[in-house]
Amino acid sequence: MSKNKKNNSQQLETETMTQENAVEEVKEEVKEEAAEVKAAAVAEVKPVKQKGRSIPYEKRKALYGLGFIALWLVGTIYFFIMPVIESIVYSFCDTLPNTDGSGGMNLDFVGLKNYKNAFTVHPSYAQSLVEVLKDTALKTPLILVFSIFIAIILNQKFKGRVFARAVFFLPVIIATGPVIDIINGNMSSGGYSGGSEQFNSLFETDLVGELLTYLGIYNISDKLTEIINTLTSDIFNLVWNSGIQILLFLAALQNISPSAKEAAQMEGATAWEYFWKITLPSISPMIVASLVYTVVDSFVAPDNSVMKILLTKSSNWEFGYQAAMLWAYFIIVAAALGIVLAIVNKFVYYEVG
Repeated sequence: MSKNKKNNSQQLETETMTQENAVEEVKEEVKEEAAEVKAAAVAEVKPVKQKGRSIPYEKRKALYGLGFIALWLVGTIYFFIMPVIESIVYSFCDTLPNTDGSGGMNLDFVGLKNYKNAFTVHPSYAQSLVEVLKDTALKTPLILVFSIFIAIILNQKFKGRVFARAVFFLPVIIATGPVIDIINGNMSSGGYSGGSEQFNSLFETDLVGELLTYLGIYNISDKLTEIINTLTSDIFNLVWNSGIQILLFLAALQNISPSAKEAAQMEGATAWEYFWKITLPSISPMIVASLVYTVVDSFVAPDNSVMKILLTKSSNWEFGYQAAMLWAYFIIVAAALGIVLAIVNKFVYYEVG
């Protein structure tokens, strides 16, 4: 009996030693694997220098961006910034073309003489400036109101809505020089013979004057008659000049949340109240954008009286005189636009967040 106990104890000791040895072996294997994993991780962290990739990633991205805009940048500097600087220099000089055939210009510095002559010597420059400012002040509100009205209609659901939108935007697409000349009755000056007046009558009709005559309304003030004729005698040009603005207002109207209209209807708001309380504030940022576009488009239109004077000076090689008139025109336009924006921005609702 004691012999069996002795054998059992020896067997237990042997098994215990075997287990301890196995545990030690497992620990050693785990340590070796951990060391290998750590060495591999360190090797991965170390930067590997690859051929042709020595430039850091962020710097490479910056270089790619510069590469994309390089052509635009060169064109901007060469075709825009340099001519602007050159025109400023010309505005303070008398310019005459070189007679040696080199194609350059002889510059004779005269200071502010060209600017003074523009306002004091030229017979119609100052008067034309006033006319353009008045014309822009009259037509801009009319174009904006008309564009908002048409955009609200085009935003409704009805059959042929896509075609109607295309009709109002079509003038923007086809507004080329020949088309404008034909519509304005200038086919002879544009090289198109015959039929100018007859074709132009399709687009310009004094509808208001004929209506007042038909109703027997006579002898109203000349000032009021002139304003009415200015605003309404050229209906087609009103539509023609409203394409971009209609598109901008249409995009703004489509960004108004439908839940706003549902909430207004639940509160019992009428369509008139919805327009003044929700629609108009929501599209007010786009009103500012359309206002800037309309004013600039009016001031740079080639058929306004100031632009006609500037183009005439250019054809007569009076580049210094023309540059002075142009920069004076630009400063006046920028000042007028800045004043208008300073006033209008106080009533603009910008949605935050």
